[in-house]
Amino acid sequence: MTQMLASVDQRTQLVGENRLELLLFRISVSQLFAINVFKVKEVVKVPPLSAMPGSHNSIIGVANLRGQSIPVIDLRKAIGFRPSTIHPESNLIVTEYNRSVQGFLVDKVEHIVNLTWGDIMPPPKTVGRDNYLTAITRIEYQDKQELVSIIDVEKVLAEIIHYDIRLSEGVLDEQLLPHMHGRKVLIADDSATARRQVRETLEQLGLEVIEVSDGLLALNQLKRWCDEGKVITDHILMLITDAEMPEMDGYKLTYEVRNDKRMQDLFITLNTSLSGSFNNAMVEKVGCNRFISKFQPDLLVEVVQERLKQILMAQA
Repeated sequence: MTQMLASVDQRTQLVGENRLELLLFRISVSQLFAINVFKVKEVVKVPPLSAMPGSHNSIIGVANLRGQSIPVIDLRKAIGFRPSTIHPESNLIVTEYNRSVQGFLVDKVEHIVNLTWGDIMPPPKTVGRDNYLTAITRIEYQDKQELVSIIDVEKVLAEIIHYDIRLSEGVLDEQLLPHMHGRKVLIADDSATARRQVRETLEQLGLEVIEVSDGLLALNQLKRWCDEGKVITDHILMLITDAEMPEMDGYKLTYEVRNDKRMQDLFITLNTSLSGSFNNAMVEKVGCNRFISKFQPDLLVEVVQERLKQILMAQA
């Protein structure tokens, strides 16, 4: 299992090339599921679990891994299936999302596959809004075509952990509010939960939020505005983009924006649940203005206010 998860340093070479690696696993016999390898710290056999009284019913206990207590989530139960039964092939996928570490109990980890984001498709609209998928893909696996469902981990966690969008006292600059009203922000994120968190935070400032679910949709929207003769930096305050998205990831999106003279000066904030140390290097490489680790409403508002101050100072 250690060999399956290569070093983060090696995997970072994929990012910025519109590629990703998926960790494949099963929580039922008939279907493959996946999450992005970048969010995986390790995969282990299920250790002894301690009870966690009063916790969410999808949390089945706490694991102690090298002195760190990690809540363990039954992924089957969290996404609407019957609860899991721990057996000899069960695995714990230890992940880091939104600056927290948690383990997901799955029936069996299978493999890692290397794909392009162009291979990743949004889930069919017919599945409705209450599904737990950010995307799907098809792969050749064990001599047959298999459908892979990519889990919306941010939605899973948001239903277990309450994310408060209320701002801390003193964060909001009341003098800037009149200048915020009616300004537009474009959000690109494949997780409806993540988009809602950002939207509800920014609407407190009077901002108009325009949402798209992947990087290609964001790029096409920006190009349409340019084709209509709009000056992008006047039309929207900023672009807030996730890193991982179907069709085109946030790094490739930023690269494309920076290489189009009509919008190369657009302020771009990367808002992602991936690790900060890794993203700081990638932000510099592709040319994002800021990086925010999800979900930090205070920091998000501070970045928006800083950008508005820059605009107002330039106009003075």
